[in-house]
Order: sequence, then structure tokens, then C-alpha cells
Amino acid sequence: MFGRRVLLADPDPEFRKKLKDLLQQQGYLVVAETEDGRSTLQAAFQNQPDIIIMEGKIPGSRGLEVARIIEEHRLAPVVLVTSHSHRELIEEAKFSAVLGYLTKPIDDANLMPALEMALATFKRLNKMEQENRKLKKMLEEKKLVDQAKRLLIEKKGMSEQAAYRHMQKLSMDHSSSLTKVAQRIITSLS
Repeated sequence: MFGRRVLLADPDPEFRKKLKDLLQQQGYLVVAETEDGRSTLQAAFQNQPDIIIMEGKIPGSRGLEVARIIEEHRLAPVVLVTSHSHRELIEEAKFSAVLGYLTKPIDDANLMPALEMALATFKRLNKMEQENRKLKKMLEEKKLVDQAKRLLIEKKGMSEQAAYRHMQKLSMDHSSSLTKVAQRIITSLS
């Protein structure tokens, strides 16, 4: 039984084979292997891997363009591998979707912790992003309700408490959310 699904993106077929063997020994499933940026993106969208291990200077891509596109679509965490420690690549990686960085040769002792940390960080970032969207929505809804209350106070001479109770009653009477009631009030009183 295989666990995590991996996309290997490296122009060197020997390196990919060694890495694939290492990953399979650890229970990972390599779902695709690619040699360049374009095929990496295609494979990422088609196979939806859990993690992408990618050569830092993959042919057909300027800088970390492929990693940025993968991040933009929230496809999977990216772990970069390079032959040498490239200072400029490390600097660029700090501000992209890269969640891990390894230099070749890669062994089990370095690879597995890097993959597991990247996966955990990616999951945590996605959860925080979802929570952020939820909080933004709640804030926007509260703003609408407050705006509707202000209009009821100004135009109908209600107290704040009476305006809110009025909106609650409309919500119950019409089986509608407080936000929808607020939007109708804003439209009718503006």
C-alpha cells in the first residue's frame, strides 16, 4: 500500500530513478516523472500529487516560475533539489511556494524529514488560508448588518437594539439570513 503521491521533476533520468527507488522504499508513490517546466505543470495538474520534488533549475522555466504557478493554484508543496547550493536560488525560494530545499546527492536521512515537513507546512498554510477566508466573510457580513442597523437608526428613528431586533424578526419571518435581510434594508433605504 502506497502513501503520498509524488511528482519528480528533474532532467536527469538516473537521478529520478534513484530517487524513485528511495521514495518507494519509504512507501511513497511516484505518479509522474518530468524533465522540464512545461511537462511538470501538465503533470501537476493532471496527477494532483501530494508533493512535488523539482530540480531548482528545471529546463524550460526561468527561476522558480513553475513553483509560483503551482503555488498560485495550491496544487502541492514543492521541495527543490539542486546540484549545488545556489545562493540566488535560495533567496528566490524564500519568497515562493518552495517549502523545502535539498542538495544532491540525496539520502533517506535528509529526504524524508524534508518531505514530511513540507507536507505538514503546506497543510497548515492551507488551513490558515481557509480560516482567513472565513473570517473575512464574517467581517463583511458584520459590516453589512452594522450598515443596515445605522440606516434603520437614521431613517426610521430606531434605537440600535430595536433595529437589530427588527432585523432578527425579518430574518425569522422570511427564513432568510441576517446578511440577506441587511442587504435588502440597505437597498431599500439607501
